[in-house]
Amino acid sequence: MSPATQARREALARLRAPETSFGLWNAVEPTAALELAARQGFDYVCVDWQHGLIDYGDVIRGLLVIEAAGGPVPVVRVPENSAADIGKALDAGASAVIVPLVNTAEQARAAVRAMRYPVSGGARSYGPMRAESLFGSNPAEVDDTVALFVMVETREGLDNLDEIVAVDGVDGVYVGPYDLSLGLGAEVPLEPAILPDLEAAVERIRSTVEAAGKVSGIHTPDGETAAKRAAQGFRVVTVTTDLNVLARAAAEQLAIAHTWRNHS
Repeated sequence: MSPATQARREALARLRAPETSFGLWNAVEPTAALELAARQGFDYVCVDWQHGLIDYGDVIRGLLVIEAAGGPVPVVRVPENSAADIGKALDAGASAVIVPLVNTAEQARAAVRAMRYPVSGGARSYGPMRAESLFGSNPAEVDDTVALFVMVETREGLDNLDEIVAVDGVDGVYVGPYDLSLGLGAEVPLEPAILPDLEAAVERIRSTVEAAGKVSGIHTPDGETAAKRAAQGFRVVTVTTDLNVLARAAAEQLAIAHTWRNHS
């Protein structure tokens, strides 16, 4: 086993451990600013290929930046439950993949097949590109160093939650509260009237996933919310997005600058 493969296993083990892992979400074109942010102690960084303002070239650059930061597990959220997209994310060097809108056990099994090579019962096409140079060319070893998180974010997904979680090869479930709130009938994301139902659904997902011995993950907009979700028992918690950090920091610094008026 190559040192890189062993390092990847150890990094993924952190995501599967009982301790909470905190992550950063990459939503804009990855630059040195992302590398700087990724060096602040995050356990993982996820490149958002689904809703981020990026293309596949940016996915590759994002993974390079995360690797340069050293330490964080490189994660990619793919645009859809597509074998081609999942394979390309893994070929580019992702250690974990988040698949959106998984509503049935069969859809979860399709994602599992796309994640792994035939030697492990999957259907992944062999062409690892960057991943081969980073993590070796032995399919069985590579299959042992990737993790799959599926997103349950619709009423149909909730109805089929037990069956989805039971699928072998699904390492965890990642909750997107915005889409989940819409799936529960909200007219706008996180509509106040729907919040009690949303919180009940979020807790049901967490407890069901943990009872199955798998990893519960969730998206949050800020550190305060992330701390609450960690206290609730979520084990993979995205703290914020790089776009949010930039906007908030800019607003905070501008507000400080405007204080000159109070002294003039």
